[in-house]
Amino acid sequence: MFHQPLKRTNSRGEPYVIGPTGVPLTLNDLPAPTTGRWVIRRKAEVVAAVRGGLIDIDDALARYGLTVEEFEAWQDSIERHGMAGLRTTRIQQYRGA
Repeated sequence: MFHQPLKRTNSRGEPYVIGPTGVPLTLNDLPAPTTGRWVIRRKAEVVAAVRGGLIDIDDALARYGLTVEEFEAWQDSIERHGMAGLRTTRIQQYRGA
């Protein structure tokens, strides 16, 4: 059963979700739309923002120029292996798991 994410706001009234490092993540904290280097934390922040309802999947894909397949791969890697699953050098290792 799908549950709607809780809408949380900080003291400035900005919506936020808890990011991958355990700290609140607002729209202003998300990676810039021009991000060219996708490190583990940035990928995980985008996934957390979508999962938590901060932005919807279509907004994330458009904002970052991602394909559905790329986003789903990030999400699947986190679900299966945690943030370490997002390491591009580890993908082949995890695929066999």
